[in-house]
Amino acid sequence: MMDKLSQRYVDGIMADVIARNPGENEFHQAVREVVESVAPYITSSPHLMKLKIMERIVEPERVIMFRVPWMDDNGEIQINRGYRVQMNSAIGPYKGGIRFHESVNLSIMKFLAFEQTFKNSLTTLPMGGAKGGSDFSPKGRSDAEVMRFCQSFMTELQRHIGQDTDVPAGDIGVGGREIGFLFGQYKRLRDEFTGTLTGKGLGWGGSRLRPEATGYGLCYFTEQMLATRGESFQGKTVLISGAGNVAQFTAQKAMRLGAKVVTLSDSNGFIHDPEGLDETKWQFVYELKNYRRGRIKEYVERFPQATYYPGQRPWGIPCDIALPCATQNEIEKADAEKLVAGGCRCVAEGANMPSTPEAIQVFQSNGLLYSPGKASNAGGVSTSGLEMTQNSIRQKWTEEEVDAHLRRIMSDIHAVCLKYGTEDDGTVNYVKGANIAGFIKVANAMVDQGLV
Repeated sequence: MMDKLSQRYVDGIMADVIARNPGENEFHQAVREVVESVAPYITSSPHLMKLKIMERIVEPERVIMFRVPWMDDNGEIQINRGYRVQMNSAIGPYKGGIRFHESVNLSIMKFLAFEQTFKNSLTTLPMGGAKGGSDFSPKGRSDAEVMRFCQSFMTELQRHIGQDTDVPAGDIGVGGREIGFLFGQYKRLRDEFTGTLTGKGLGWGGSRLRPEATGYGLCYFTEQMLATRGESFQGKTVLISGAGNVAQFTAQKAMRLGAKVVTLSDSNGFIHDPEGLDETKWQFVYELKNYRRGRIKEYVERFPQATYYPGQRPWGIPCDIALPCATQNEIEKADAEKLVAGGCRCVAEGANMPSTPEAIQVFQSNGLLYSPGKASNAGGVSTSGLEMTQNSIRQKWTEEEVDAHLRRIMSDIHAVCLKYGTEDDGTVNYVKGANIAGFIKVANAMVDQGLV
């Protein structure tokens, strides 16, 4: 139960955020989760209240919105909107992905940039928080159309980014193909070959293990969570949502750690394979999504023992572990209750804010191990940071070196979650631990740097 002073502080912050950012529900949700966690810490530190640190953190340092005109294959002019929210640079240059999806709007960009600020802080690497994207969807578009859009998008974005200013990466709808087109246009316009984007191809500045990093890091973090209760992935049934980069490599690593992965999904529905994925099935999904750019329902045509559920989410399937890797607010209260009823004991987020506040309450009140995405999916941006380091020193590390760094970073994040999130009864509130640990580093840097 929160003390009265902290509750007044939360109410005041949220009233101001809602008044200044009307209708931005995703941003309000993200801010409330963090503020409720850190309020007791702030109210016990009068200098943080006097300097209005949280009031400054919730206000982006810069918001850029721009028109993105391009021509489709039929010769028709299309117009989309581009965004870059540069949230906070107290601990390093802005860092965060670019999302191309029809749902993109200012609220989603701000929520993601806000979350990114604390996630990047948790990695221990010198990176600030940002996020960008467009309401353009590459789904169903030709390579030529995607290239023309990316080139138009970067023609404006290149004015606002740079290796020491803001380093974008991929996100939903932005994979290796899109990063290549974006980087090519940046290089063409700026006449420089620098580490301004991460997620680059291995042959032109990319890091080994970058595609795998978010999924692998999620599994490393989940391993640490399970170990607090003397458990592991071995023999566990795992539900995974999504079928993109994060879901693919989460599934691969979970399988290799001894788990049985029985679901994957996309925006049209999910597949349930009671026999579990194996390397052959995984390779089919990888090629389906990365090269053929098909839909997950095609899985059941190739592997008829599986069942496809159109328009549904996988959370009603009995499991031991759930790893949501699709998108924000994909687990609602009813979904959380299904997971609890199905025997789920651990939920670790691979996507950004995939669980609603009501779902999180269900997990915590039923004693599940639960981790927010800012902690458990930080492996991707961590390895982006390692790519930035390799670009700066003009060296390329081996897969083993990158993996060792990734394991250490995820272990360190888990350790600070335990430090700040362990309750009096010995249980661990990973939301509280991650938010306080991420906040402290950013707040201390802002205090040191004065009123800027």
